[in-house]
Amino acid sequence: MQSDGRPIGLKRNPIIEEARRRQIIDAAIETVAAVGYAQASLSRIAQHARISKSVISYHFAGKDDLLEQVVTQIYDDSWKFIEAALETEDTASGKLRAYIRSNLDYLHAHRSRALAVGDIVRGHRAPDGTPRFAATTDESVVDLLTAILRQGLADGEFRDLDPQVVAVTVGQALIGVLGLWVMNPAVDLAACTTELITLFDRATRK
Repeated sequence: MQSDGRPIGLKRNPIIEEARRRQIIDAAIETVAAVGYAQASLSRIAQHARISKSVISYHFAGKDDLLEQVVTQIYDDSWKFIEAALETEDTASGKLRAYIRSNLDYLHAHRSRALAVGDIVRGHRAPDGTPRFAATTDESVVDLLTAILRQGLADGEFRDLDPQVVAVTVGQALIGVLGLWVMNPAVDLAACTTELITLFDRATRK
């Protein structure tokens, strides 16, 4: 056997290897959601996936690499869902509603992902001790919402407002509602979604 766990002479199959990576990422998500970022060791993730730890080491450089890929995967998948919702809307007000709804709908349907990504983003640090993900993510969200709000101003849909301030407020409102739901699964996230949409519709309309 080779050190990477493949029999000698066995060719790599990209499709099988990608499926294995997704299996490991899914197991990491479920493990972090269950026990938290700090306790999600490679051994626990391997146990959850019913594979050996060496299989994880073959596909990922270590725990940091794996959990960074977890966050990247969740961001990519959620963005595809959000982007599809935004593309169905032509107006800025419609896009703002779609952004709020699709964010909450996606995480409502994927609670383990909501728990895992929040814990990793809060706990994972770069070598210099700074947060690995939070700043970049916050900036991209604010930029997107600011662009939507500027479109609404240009098209005459919205009242005179500061797009960046409102963008930050929308982003923080989403974080607050999600935090409430994460702490208490009994919270009616659908009702919260409706309330946020109504709130920002009335706050921005001309």
